[in-house]
Amino acid sequence: MRDEAVLDAMCHVARHEFVPEGHRRQAYDDRALPTSDGQTISQPYIVALMTEMAQIRSGHHVLEIGTGSGYQAAVLAYLGARVTTVELRPGLARSAERRLTVLGVSNVTVVPGDGTLGHVDAGPFDRIIVTAAAPHMPDALRHQLADPGRCVIPIGARDLQRLHVFELNGGEWSMQRRTACRFVPLTGEDGWRG
Repeated sequence: MRDEAVLDAMCHVARHEFVPEGHRRQAYDDRALPTSDGQTISQPYIVALMTEMAQIRSGHHVLEIGTGSGYQAAVLAYLGARVTTVELRPGLARSAERRLTVLGVSNVTVVPGDGTLGHVDAGPFDRIIVTAAAPHMPDALRHQLADPGRCVIPIGARDLQRLHVFELNGGEWSMQRRTACRFVPLTGEDGWRG
């Protein structure tokens, strides 16, 4: 990690506020922890790495796919981004929205819905971060990325993926495969089924 702003955000966003009561003692361990609905909160290193790869800057409009507990969205918001985050599970979306409100995070909009379809009404987005494992880059996300823009997404099999960074610049796409990782599956119309 080299981005001082990301490191500062990681120090200031209280991860223990985003984990269930029974796991608060492990909140600052560098590992994923279970939340609810069979979901997880990503390990801090991965949250920081994806944020750094996305090159988030103050004023960016960011689409996050997979709100979960709201932790990644809070980190993005701390960096000054305006965040739209989409969560497939309505209960998780409501609980993340309540949590972010209680914590005073005002620059995040939580949207219940199919993240594989993005959120066309709020786009285009300067940055997109996907926090669930996709079999491929969903078409809707390609069309909702601004030019120039950058998307960080784990792509691969259900049980093992690699972080991919897609960049759009002057109408030209480029892609880099990066770190191996493990995320819960991205389910939806253009993701994994079931």
